[in-house]
Amino acid sequence: MARWDPGAEERLRKAALELYSAHGYDAVTVNQIAEHAGLTRRSYFRYFPDKREVLFAGSERLAPAVIEAIRSVDPAVAPWPAVLQAAEVIGAQLAEIAENSDVRRAVIAASPELQERERTKLASVTDALRSGLEERGLSPEDAALVAQVGSAVFQNAFSRWIDGGGQRTFRSCLDAVVGSLRGELFQLDD
Repeated sequence: MARWDPGAEERLRKAALELYSAHGYDAVTVNQIAEHAGLTRRSYFRYFPDKREVLFAGSERLAPAVIEAIRSVDPAVAPWPAVLQAAEVIGAQLAEIAENSDVRRAVIAASPELQERERTKLASVTDALRSGLEERGLSPEDAALVAQVGSAVFQNAFSRWIDGGGQRTFRSCLDAVVGSLRGELFQLDD
C-alpha cells in the first residue's frame, strides 16, 4: 500500500459513519474504523487526532468563513439582512460539500459527547457572527443578540435542508425559516 493513500481521509470518514451508524459511537474503536477503511490505525491518526474528530474535520474553517461572509456584505446593508446574506452564502457552500448529513446528525444526536462537540462548533459560528457584526459597527450587546438569532436561523435552515434530503436549495430552507419567524413567532423586517 502506498505511504500516502490519496483517498484515505474520505474512506476513513465513510467507514466511521457506517460503523457509528450501525453500532453506536461509543462501541466503535479507531482500529475498527481504520480496518473498515482498509487502512492502519497509524494512517487514521495522520488525518484525525481522535475518533470524534472524524465527524468534525474541517469545522475549524467554519468560523473564519462566517466572518468573511459577513465582511463581504455591503456595509450599507443593515445587520439582520447582512446576517441572512452571510448565512445564505455559508449554507450554500456547506450544502455543496455536505455528504451523509442525515447519518452524521443521527450519530451526533445519539451521543452526549458528540452533542457537546457540535454545540462547541455552533458556538463558534455564533461568536463569528457576533464579531462580524461588531466590525460592522453594532454594539456588543446588539451584535450578540442578532448573532444568536442568526445562528439559530442558520441551524434551523440547515436542519430543514438535511430533512429534505438535499433536494431543496439551502436558500429555500433559509427563506422558510425566516418566514416562520415573521409569520409565527416575531414580526421581523429584513
